Amino acid sequence: MPEGHVIHRLAGTYTDRFGGRVTSVTSPQGRFAASAKLLDGSVFEAAEAFGKHLFLGFGDAGWVRVHLGLYGKVAFAEGPGGAAVGQVRLRVSTSDGHADLRGPAACELIGEAEREAVLDRLGPDPLRADADPERAWRRISRSRTSIAALLMNQEVVAGVGNIYRAEVLFRHGVDPYREGRNVTRDEWDAMWADLVVLMRAGVGAARIDTVREEHTPEAMGRPPRVDDHGGEVYVYRRASMPCLVCGTPVAQADLAARNLFWCPSCQEA
Repeated sequence: MPEGHVIHRLAGTYTDRFGGRVTSVTSPQGRFAASAKLLDGSVFEAAEAFGKHLFLGFGDAGWVRVHLGLYGKVAFAEGPGGAAVGQVRLRVSTSDGHADLRGPAACELIGEAEREAVLDRLGPDPLRADADPERAWRRISRSRTSIAALLMNQEVVAGVGNIYRAEVLFRHGVDPYREGRNVTRDEWDAMWADLVVLMRAGVGAARIDTVREEHTPEAMGRPPRVDDHGGEVYVYRRASMPCLVCGTPVAQADLAARNLFWCPSCQEA
């Protein structure tokens, strides 16, 4: 599932391409046809991201809330677009460009009150200027739930997924199974600040890189990582491989139906 940096990057691209312009809105697949008809010919004002939710703003006509889920993708292309290829749920287009949304978990037209209700359920997003990490800390500091599970809970922190979760815990030497109430305030402040930096870098680079300069392939004389997710990481999807810092084999376990990765030495319980 795409993490928050992907959604923020998409919001920026939608705004750059369509912001302030009258757009054609269609649903070639047909599942969003009624709502698309209401939006067709409207001015696309701006797109906004909050956590893993993408909001496409059409002024008084409302917002399209998109959640990509596991399979959703957006493809941008030049020109207004001809016959749609595949199951395109939503197409936004102008004379010189279009964006096709396929396979989202959610795609719905909502009003401002409904949008606010969605936002009220989410924790702070490290990529937003209005984020309040204190809100997350209040939940974490009282919880008996593991910090690894809390970081994946979108009501605690919005936008963090499996990769950023594993990597930020490693970078700060925090055992993923430690209860939230046993995480210190200094540790939380450091992890939050790190998430802000790492996720912003992810928006710019369109990939997740979390290794420090001294652990890059060039610095260590090792081959670059080859993985569908791209990017240089410490523990994510490196099970049984040696830790880049201490050489201990990276561990893997199931936690809340998601794969968890950590170094048993660098993140000692």
